[in-house]
Amino acid sequence: MQRIVAIVGRPNVGKSALFNRLVRRRLAIVHAEEGVTRDRLAAPADWLGQRFEVVDTGGLALMDRAKTGDDIARATTDQVKVAIEDAAAVILVTDLKAGLQPLDIEVARLLRKAGRPAVVAANKADLPEWDERTGEFAALGYPVVPVSAAHNRGAEALMEAVLPHLPPDTGEAEPPRLKVAVVGRPNAGKSSYINRLAGKERVIVSEVPGTTRDTISVPFTLTTPDGRERHYMLVDTAGMRKQGRVHESVEKFSLFRAETGIAEADIVVLMLDAEEGPSTQEKKVAALIRKHRKACVVLVNKWDLARGTGVKASDYEEQMRRELFFLGDIPILFVSALSGHQIRRSFEVIATVAERLETAMPTGVLNRVIRDAFERSQPPFARGRQLKFYYAAQTGTNPPRVTLFVNNPKLSNPSHQAYLEARLREAFDLAGVPLVLRYRSSHGEPKAEAR
Repeated sequence: MQRIVAIVGRPNVGKSALFNRLVRRRLAIVHAEEGVTRDRLAAPADWLGQRFEVVDTGGLALMDRAKTGDDIARATTDQVKVAIEDAAAVILVTDLKAGLQPLDIEVARLLRKAGRPAVVAANKADLPEWDERTGEFAALGYPVVPVSAAHNRGAEALMEAVLPHLPPDTGEAEPPRLKVAVVGRPNAGKSSYINRLAGKERVIVSEVPGTTRDTISVPFTLTTPDGRERHYMLVDTAGMRKQGRVHESVEKFSLFRAETGIAEADIVVLMLDAEEGPSTQEKKVAALIRKHRKACVVLVNKWDLARGTGVKASDYEEQMRRELFFLGDIPILFVSALSGHQIRRSFEVIATVAERLETAMPTGVLNRVIRDAFERSQPPFARGRQLKFYYAAQTGTNPPRVTLFVNNPKLSNPSHQAYLEARLREAFDLAGVPLVLRYRSSHGEPKAEAR
């Protein structure tokens, strides 16, 4: 069993606030609205010299309502049960101010049925004199520790009670994982796609727009045909709505998280609904991808539905490339997360793009390509002077970066920069990967960077 600690309890007892306190980062959305957390949210933590993973879960007040046909409620409950099964220990969070509630007893019964060791965190014990109120929670049958996630009280005592239940730490470090963020409008199929890749219902799928609110990370390992393992972290983001439709504070924070997910990713998968096609919103998302210089793959999901209309993939792709022209040579695939069509192929393409992020350009070949490009098309004169190229060197990867040493960086212009970039992308097969060109004077003058 892995070193996983699951946090469970009814809504609004402070599970997400405690999660953020334990991982020492504000990862989970904390809000007074009931049911903000729905999926499992996991992050590494380090307490008292021990490393482990903490999992936040949705409120179990929705258990009874799940019987009435509330799909999101039922899925939330299922996610909590899976988190308990995966955990080595569980923190049952209760509300000290509200006192022992019938649902607290129901959650404790669920834990005993699963056979998982647990500790009760009596939250909202903001003042030491309130600690004496914890006595009634002993009826749950587990050790009780008063805590205040909001005021940073009791977290260390809580972990002293929890950590002995975890299996020994083997000391093996997690393999480095490339971050792949899946972005797009609500209901484009992002969560279904990640579940299809992960091989299990890791993320809640619902027809209700906005089901995913937190940014959910799912580890994923792909074995290549030659037997190599490639490790990724799939990041499911909240659906990116038009700004005018973002009213609630929870949705605004979710949108912020989605944009942050793009900024922190190595590769961005932009997912579209085949029946709706690209809109102004996709163009804005694509602009964010370009702004942050991220590698990208476009997936047109629900293609099984569009195929029945007689639309050809080639015609659809041609139209898309016209509308999303500023993303250049990004790979475009037509998939179905529901049926599995092209799903394996999509991640093979992502793996190829990942390799291109680490492209090494031999200095000799790099300089020959650039010199040939200059000979074929000379840059225009500016104020009676012309840009002269001396030599180039690759100065970084992820994304690939090339520094060109020239007579005067200010003499470069966007059209010639775009021309050079196109020649380099073609020569080194950089489809889907951004390329950063920097111009630097061989005489020590300030450098310029192609935008």
